[in-house]
Parts: sequence; structure tokens; C-alpha cells
Amino acid sequence: MINLSSMSTEKQNPNTMNLDQMTYLEALSVMNQEDGNVSQAIELVLPKIEEAVKAIVSAFEQGGRLIYIGAGTSGRLGVLDAAECPPTFGTPKEMVVGLIAGGERAFTEAVEGAEDSKEMGVSDLKSIDLNQKDVVVGLAASGRTPYVIGALEYANEKGAVTVAVSCNKNSAIGAVSQIAIEVAAGPEVLTGSTRLKAGTAQKMVLNMLSTMSMVGIGKVYQNLMVDVQPTNQKLLKRAEHIVIKATDASLEEAQVALEESNGNVKLAITMILLGCDIETAESKLESAKGHIRQTLTN
Repeated sequence: MINLSSMSTEKQNPNTMNLDQMTYLEALSVMNQEDGNVSQAIELVLPKIEEAVKAIVSAFEQGGRLIYIGAGTSGRLGVLDAAECPPTFGTPKEMVVGLIAGGERAFTEAVEGAEDSKEMGVSDLKSIDLNQKDVVVGLAASGRTPYVIGALEYANEKGAVTVAVSCNKNSAIGAVSQIAIEVAAGPEVLTGSTRLKAGTAQKMVLNMLSTMSMVGIGKVYQNLMVDVQPTNQKLLKRAEHIVIKATDASLEEAQVALEESNGNVKLAITMILLGCDIETAESKLESAKGHIRQTLTN
């Protein structure tokens, strides 16, 4: 028997008991104050997030994948973060995967009963050939979603690293994971509506996991996205801007380097910084496992 009253995400927030009587500005002020609690709650679990980042970097270095799996809002956030990795970091789409209970249709509409099936969580991981090189991040604000529990249990059986991201302490998904990230930001402004603070908390954690994992495998130089894919005019201008920022080159020099490197920002930067041709830059980057900074010291 599930006892919702014991879960912080389901409790009534004492600061919003008269939400329906507040002015818009009063309610918005309270919402803003409550959102401020999220970053404080995340600060308390930073060591766990660091542990997960290290596991993801290790997986990437071995050819493994980062796999997010969840239901409802949690699942959508995982799919969103996965979808942003290829354009931001130049990763192949299969490197970071987002799975949601009920499949693609569930991204825009509710699929009744999907989250209640442990078997469906297992099936979805089997469909992408989960293996021991992968990291599976189970997402559930409540921390008790059967779909996610089933997926994590199966991932453990396959020898993958398992991570749980929830918004309740002592969660069920945390109990079946090797790394439990439990962000307890307290009751929602609107009771039980975990698309609010819980959703924000999960989004912030996913930002950290994917961004810092990509930093760890050389997708960032300084604080610049040096593997961005210039697939449209806006991104082409961004690529030029990144090359200029990283090298202090002129616009013309940046454009020439990008043309010679066929739009590869990382190569263009390395060519300019080392004053070398494209073949040398490619060799240096390969030796440095894609880290520009290491090419400057080798």
C-alpha cells in the first residue's frame, strides 16, 4: 500500500494553503521563493552527482552510453536532455538516449498505465541492447515509479552502472541503484504537482550530469562548446564566435580555419592555437583524446 502522505512531494505546502486566495503577485512571489529552495537542496547532494558524472565519463571512454529512463514529466526531461546533446556537443544520437514510458507518443500526451509496468521498463532497455558499458539514470520525482524500478533492476542484472534521480529521501529507485541522487526540495506550491519544483530539480541535475560529463571527455575548451555542429546560419555564426573567443583570431582567420576544417570548430581552434595544418591538428587531438588544452602542453 502506497502511503502518499509520507512523501515530501505529496505533502501540502504550508506557505500556499491559501493559494486560491492570493493575488497573482503574491502567488508568484511564493513560487519564486520556493524555487529558490531547489538549488539549496541540490547543493546537499553534489557529491552524489559528482559520483554519477565520474561513472558517465568512464562509460563514454569505454564506448558506453548514458541512458535516461522515466515516465511523465521525468521521462520528458530525460528525452529533452538527450536530444540536446548532439547539436550542443557533436555527439552521435545513440550516445545519450532518452526513454519514456509509453514511447514517443508519451512525450506530448499521457499514456495510461505505462508507468505502472516494470516489464515495460525492462523491455525498453532490451530494445536498445543495454550492456555492461552503459550508465542507466532512472528518473522519478516520487522515487517509486514501477517502470523505472523495473528498468534499474534489469540494468543491475546486466552489469550497467545504475543512478537514481528522485525528489524524496529513501526512495524505492534509490534503493535499487548504485548511486542515489535524492533532491528533497520540499512540498510543491500546488500539492503533488511534481512538474514544478521536482521537475526543476531533475532538470538541474540532468544539466549537471550531461554538461560535466561532456567536459570530462573534451567537448569543452575554457567554457566554450567546441564540438558544436554548425548546421544552420545561427550556429555557423556561433562557431565563428567560438573560434574567435578561443584563439583571439580575426573573423577572417576564423572563417578560413573553419573552411579548411570543414566546419569542425575543435579542429579550427587547434590549428590556429598550434599554428599547424589540419593533419597535425587531427593527430594532436587524437593523442589528447579530444582535449584541446592537452594539445597545448604535449
